[in-house]
Amino acid sequence: MTKPDKALATLATALSDPPQSFLPADAPFDDAQRMFLDGMLAGLAAAANAQGPDAPAAKGTALRVLFGSQTGTAEALSKDLRKFSATKGFDAVVSELDAVAPADLVGVNHLLIVAATTGEGEPCDNAKRFHTALLADDAPDLPATLHYSVCGLGDVSYPAFNQSAQEIDERLAALGATRVREPALCDVAYEDDYAAWKTDVFASSAFADAAGAATALETASEDPEPTFTKARPFTATVLDVRRLSGTGAGKVVNHVEIALVGGGPDLDYRAGDALGLWPVNDPAEVSEILAAAGFTGAEAVSLKSGPSKLRTALMSRFDLVTVTPTTRQAWAAEDAPAEIHVIDLLRAGVPELSPQVLVDGLRPLQSRLYSISSSPEAHPGEVHLTVGELRYDLNGTERKGCASSFLGGRVQPGSTVGVFVQRAAHFHPPSEDRPLIMIGPGTGIAPFRAFLEERAARSASGDNWLFFGDRTEARDYLYREQVEGWRDSGMLTRLSLAWSRDGMAKVYVQDLIQRDAAEFFAWLERGAAIYVCGDASRMAADVDRAIHEVVAQTSGMSEDAAADYVDALVRDHRYRRDVY
Repeated sequence: MTKPDKALATLATALSDPPQSFLPADAPFDDAQRMFLDGMLAGLAAAANAQGPDAPAAKGTALRVLFGSQTGTAEALSKDLRKFSATKGFDAVVSELDAVAPADLVGVNHLLIVAATTGEGEPCDNAKRFHTALLADDAPDLPATLHYSVCGLGDVSYPAFNQSAQEIDERLAALGATRVREPALCDVAYEDDYAAWKTDVFASSAFADAAGAATALETASEDPEPTFTKARPFTATVLDVRRLSGTGAGKVVNHVEIALVGGGPDLDYRAGDALGLWPVNDPAEVSEILAAAGFTGAEAVSLKSGPSKLRTALMSRFDLVTVTPTTRQAWAAEDAPAEIHVIDLLRAGVPELSPQVLVDGLRPLQSRLYSISSSPEAHPGEVHLTVGELRYDLNGTERKGCASSFLGGRVQPGSTVGVFVQRAAHFHPPSEDRPLIMIGPGTGIAPFRAFLEERAARSASGDNWLFFGDRTEARDYLYREQVEGWRDSGMLTRLSLAWSRDGMAKVYVQDLIQRDAAEFFAWLERGAAIYVCGDASRMAADVDRAIHEVVAQTSGMSEDAAADYVDALVRDHRYRRDVY
């Protein structure tokens, strides 16, 4: 043993019976070093003796936090719960719902779940296995000592509002667990409902009485608090807006380029991330709302942020389309038809409507998330979006989407927009040598343009297969020149195109997967990753069925074995989806 080692080896006994000096006389330190080390070790000894030899280390009560997240919001709230719970005396472990089975909850005493609903009332991709197992007939009974609560994230404008969260909540109770607070069924403006739910849960006797020692969670290894967020967006400048779709296309699609210079690290993004953008309402629609309500816009209203003129508030603070239960209650319109917009209610007449009652009944305007369609390696300091304009008919009147019409018709080079980066949890490109299958019809091509730009910039060795399509080749072939350039250069190993209106038979991307079943399965067998982007309820569901059928038919597996094969792809992060 060296002399320094010998000196350190005396520390254990020295802490319990401190001598005049903690260091042996022959320790190889000069007077200044000896004084410093003696002081430090004396402090440790004093702290140890103050605690007592048998004093346990302070530790919070165990808490399990589970999330089902598609865009990252539920995951972010789960991490917030971890930090908050530490200040309330809990030591939380956070994971996605699919990381556990219902049987794993038998030994848990405190459980919080944040579950988003996607598509037509479906659980998120990283919650499906848990959700299915929990609702199964053979799900295990749970003890009453399992105290839980659920926070759901959804959109009240959809019929199956927060269905996934409600099913989880009801099933946990049916299996015997103890609900400590009714579920929070949050709309897109979730902040207030989430905060109230969080406060109520930790104030409940089941949590408050079980709390251990409150601590400040260590944050040194975590990212610093960002400057630019959803609540504090960066003011970015639009560089370019150009139409991608041809004349006569069923949907107008625009390419939007935005400068991020000056945003700093908060605006750094990776291929696969999303850009959050705060739209501004159409001035013409604001004028229609004011006229229907009988106001000028100069009236004063009170908002959470303070007083405001009515027209100013309607321009940037409120959703002028969606009728919610709050709208119906505030405007005494509970019996109004289900398919109705704000303007329709106002034109029908709202009794005792004042400017304040008007805004009290409106849903807050929300940011929109768009899959980023550029790689920062190909376009440093910029972010690109691929935006389809939403237009539809309701009750004989053409309606349009707020954000898509804002980007497609009312911004121009030099305009400013409020933006933030929403980082994807599970949708970044795989390793550069892994074969990659990308399935993204319509505007679903957006992240795959970014993937291919990045792979081209890095000279990645992995093969690439793109499935793309839309209604017609002549009018809807987005990024045609760039895509065919990748094909001709060999960057795209395979390009499969599906045009649903160009022939006698309608052809969709899922049909091409089945047509090329043998090659598709061969790619999977050599390690390919599948990425899907687009509509959750139809396209993504049809593609998922096609993948299961291809695996079963090509391999000779049973349906159950094929399902296990695809489940393994999901667990191994080789089957990922960005669906909405």
